[in-house]
Amino acid sequence: MTTTTPPSAVPRGALAERMGIEILEASPDRVVGRMPVEGNTQPFGLLHGGASVVLAETLGSVAAALHAGGGQAAVGTEVNATHHRSARSGSVTGVATALHRGRRTASYEIVITDDDDRRVCTARLSCMLVDAPQA
Repeated sequence: MTTTTPPSAVPRGALAERMGIEILEASPDRVVGRMPVEGNTQPFGLLHGGASVVLAETLGSVAAALHAGGGQAAVGTEVNATHHRSARSGSVTGVATALHRGRRTASYEIVITDDDDRRVCTARLSCMLVDAPQA
């Protein structure tokens, strides 16, 4: 059985905070988060593709870190994204779902949708699980 970590207990990092990413649900198998489109656009007023990738990597990294547990950290080794449609307003929601949760690596598919539940982006993230740095 997978337990869900309270979203308030999940560290997001400075970039995720600047972009307005909010974690709604978090477990090693599935992380759900939301990000506003406003403030994360390119010059034509569309959601920036890089912003979608930041959302995807944030959600997948949170899931991998929860899978790694105490004493280990998750570091991204590969991310790719396919952008399907644009978003101009509202927010986008990402769902990271585990593809592989191993002893040394973890991989996630992240599906990002707009407020009308239309797919905006599909991403995949692979992370290596390493010993956590000592504080």
